[in-house]
Amino acid sequence: MKRLARLAIAAALLSSPLFAGQPSADEKKVWSMEDTYWRYVQANDLEHYRTLWHKDFLGWPLSNPEPARKAQITDWITLHTSKGESLKSYDLERLAAQVTDNLATVAYRVRLHWVNQKGAPVPGSLRVIHTWQRNAGGEWQIISGMAAPTNADGH
Repeated sequence: MKRLARLAIAAALLSSPLFAGQPSADEKKVWSMEDTYWRYVQANDLEHYRTLWHKDFLGWPLSNPEPARKAQITDWITLHTSKGESLKSYDLERLAAQVTDNLATVAYRVRLHWVNQKGAPVPGSLRVIHTWQRNAGGEWQIISGMAAPTNADGH
């Protein structure tokens, strides 16, 4: 009986969104939007970057001491660029995604490879969670999110 219960629990866990084998079309789309997000950061394309954010966004970027609205969403990028830094490359480690109706939440780690104005590396890494909302036109925008530093071991 205990073995049967353990098998049932294992089956339930493996079918959960955290362990699902094939991502849904919506999950694929939102992960694609996360890739677009980081391409805009790398290109320092603040105009297009802002289009990813819902007008009613509320979140907590790592660089902000308090929660932020859409008007402050590029502050963390300009913090880097004002010091002469640019994003050379990034690596996303996709950890989890969950789509519920018109909301999709993704959680990941990103390793950032910034360079300063002399070309010297300025590495960084973050833990990120974004909640995307699908609007009536079918487009996804970030409605909420938070970033935090990774642990000392990079996780």
